[in-house]
Amino acid sequence: MRALLALLLLPLAVLLAAPSSQARPADQANADTQAVGGVKLGYFTEWGVYQRNYHVKDLVTSGSAEKITHINYAFGNVTGGKCALGDSYADIEKAYTADQSVDGVADTWDQPLRGNFNQLKKLKAKYPHIKILWSFGGWTWSGGFGQAAQDPAGFAQSCYDLVHDPRWEGVFDGIDLDWEYPNACGLSCDTSGPAAFKNVMQAFRAKFGSELVTAAITADASDGGKIDAADYAGAAQYADWYNVMTYDFFGAWDAQGPTAPHSPLTSYDGIPKAGFSSEAAIAKLKGKGIPAEKLLLGVGFYGRGWTGVSQAAPGGTATGPAPGKYEQGIDDYKELKGRCPATGTIAGTAYAHCGSQWWSYDTPETIAGKMGWAKQQGLGGAFFWEFSGDTANGELAAAVNSGLG
Repeated sequence: MRALLALLLLPLAVLLAAPSSQARPADQANADTQAVGGVKLGYFTEWGVYQRNYHVKDLVTSGSAEKITHINYAFGNVTGGKCALGDSYADIEKAYTADQSVDGVADTWDQPLRGNFNQLKKLKAKYPHIKILWSFGGWTWSGGFGQAAQDPAGFAQSCYDLVHDPRWEGVFDGIDLDWEYPNACGLSCDTSGPAAFKNVMQAFRAKFGSELVTAAITADASDGGKIDAADYAGAAQYADWYNVMTYDFFGAWDAQGPTAPHSPLTSYDGIPKAGFSSEAAIAKLKGKGIPAEKLLLGVGFYGRGWTGVSQAAPGGTATGPAPGKYEQGIDDYKELKGRCPATGTIAGTAYAHCGSQWWSYDTPETIAGKMGWAKQQGLGGAFFWEFSGDTANGELAAAVNSGLG
């Protein structure tokens, strides 16, 4: 009721504009991307500028900037019922030297905007076809959505004001909400109810009008699972598209195994849990009435792995997570490609057995297959997490691009 009253109080001009923005299909809203195979979106993480030493300029030197249509900048925080900067140093303060900068011009001590936001602004000047969305939430910062959802209009207003802060106006073309997960459990559990997500998306569309409004959503298609927990179908009318997180289905949080690919395209004999595949997720979302063109297929630019494995094929036991460069049980494709090269494929993705370790990840070849499947399904395109996991020459981003055509 509170959300309804807030919408009734919106200026007449916004209300008159809302129906066309709410109802527009993805191919109309993003006609420029449809001509080149649909949406091709990559996540850029603010923390990548630290240990990973991955910067906006790397999108240029890798060739990936030419091969994408959209970037999701991850993440802004959700706290106190509002949107907030995630890391102000990385976002707007870090100074770049000439050789680190997208346009070869060094930051000065007194310029009003530095950091990733300024580099993204320069990237858009160099590649005007790229649209950038600011993504809020994510696994770590989704705990604030429950409070924010109690006042959808106020939440939307706070996010609009932040996205359009005069200091970085022009950097962002819209907003992405990454709520993990409405009315279900992620890092924390949400009890907002099944209608909360729809109410939030409705308020954001009303506030952002014709700008891009998207959401990253669960791919849990199990009976009574996370897709069933929220009204994703009802909210879809307000979204340009959903980023369906069709990865992280299985991993070494189940330390003893069974080993299983973390991003299977299809089911297979022996899969540890029914409904945990890309095909099952897309079929369930379509079955709820969500248009195929509003669904993007997710690809991970990383692998998940176990150590102490009992067999080379999937389905073996293990003793724990395999060592990774930054975190146990997970590593970038660029690291795994040479260290533990693929030895087989299953369910449309690759796996690798090397010594006592077992990993699964996507390769250029399996990505080509997934993109072909996405086209056959009539999906709106694909997205990936995230740029820094790719090789220096961006071979996975290239595979997404060429696979979608």
